[in-house]
Amino acid sequence: MNIKVLKDRYSICRLESEDMVPLWVDTKNFISITRTEDELSIVCIDKNIPNEIKSEKGWRVLKVEGPLDFSLIGILSEISGILAKEKISIFVVSTFDTDYILVKEENFEKSIKVLSDNNINII
Repeated sequence: MNIKVLKDRYSICRLESEDMVPLWVDTKNFISITRTEDELSIVCIDKNIPNEIKSEKGWRVLKVEGPLDFSLIGILSEISGILAKEKISIFVVSTFDTDYILVKEENFEKSIKVLSDNNINII
């Protein structure tokens, strides 16, 4: 399994469910936008987020190299299990083709090491 490290730092933002996607969201890079009846959550590069926006900053993104077939079982379970044993919290975003694992900046180097130690190739 190969995991690619995205270079930028990301934030997880919470807006009101009826809000539009703001113009400050950098759509040229990885983003995830999820709307529910309760909220609008946006994962995006943290450099343009206004201070008044409720957000959790300081995340790094690990991309599982895909595309992954829907019949594959246990990929996220394996990765999250490895990180959970080291008490590393994650936030996961899945797309049609692959999975993205977000880890806090302060756990980034440790995450890379423990994943590498468990035969996961970091690129």
